[in-house]
Amino acid sequence: MKTNWFLKKMLLKIAVYAGIGFCVLCFLLFFLQGCMIYHPSKTVETDPRSAGMEFEEVWLVTGDTVRIHAWFIPARNASRTILFCHGNAGNISHRLYSISVFNRLGCNVLIFDYRGYGKSDGSPSEKGTYLDAEAAYGWLMERGIQEKDIVIFGRSLGGAVAAETATRRNPGGLILESTFSSIPDMGAKLYPFLPVRLLCRIKYDTLSKMDRIKCPVLVVHSPDDEMIPFSMGRRIYDAANEPRSFLQIRGSHNEGYFISSPEYENGLGNFILSQLQRLSE
Repeated sequence: MKTNWFLKKMLLKIAVYAGIGFCVLCFLLFFLQGCMIYHPSKTVETDPRSAGMEFEEVWLVTGDTVRIHAWFIPARNASRTILFCHGNAGNISHRLYSISVFNRLGCNVLIFDYRGYGKSDGSPSEKGTYLDAEAAYGWLMERGIQEKDIVIFGRSLGGAVAAETATRRNPGGLILESTFSSIPDMGAKLYPFLPVRLLCRIKYDTLSKMDRIKCPVLVVHSPDDEMIPFSMGRRIYDAANEPRSFLQIRGSHNEGYFISSPEYENGLGNFILSQLQRLSE
């Protein structure tokens, strides 16, 4: 009898501690989502001149009056302008290779830092990143660049920002590279033992927005991506309206665009060129 009572008491303690631990994990997940998603660096380490590109330093003011830092990198005889929405870590100074790819393809590039990143003021949030991209898009139009000549590019988290911007505007094209279907989908993959979908305050639900995007879409993803499943890229592509294209690359999440060159660069160039031809018809 004493043995049974002792076992029941131990099992009850284990259940209580497990329940407390579960509640603590849920609490942390709910309130610390921003820290888990955004990894900004405030130090801008270099600028496009170090990669042989001239640039204009730009300061934007968002709809909620946050001051945002950006670079405009012109290309000779440019026929398209890329609005570059970068991923969740670092800042614009860590994207020089990608900027140079678009520069070689004859595209101007406007790349901006989300609030809280680099020299930009404020703290990042889902709504805030959307407002940041909207301010950057508006700056291009104020400069006299037509919407049909703007291609929005987003990598990883930036793909979610780019997709949202494409639902609000009418760009000439949208490129989504290594992008997740949504934050709840990613959370469920990483923490299958937690009720992530109920706890997620930050959504970045790219998949649900694809049917509202009317411009041509290119989805880029690698089967070797260890962070964002290849299947998410395929789901985004399947949900996109025509005309749509899929570019399969090789390599990891943070190196695929580099490892897959020149196939990657050719794929981007073909998409951008096809949009130029389509819009001129």
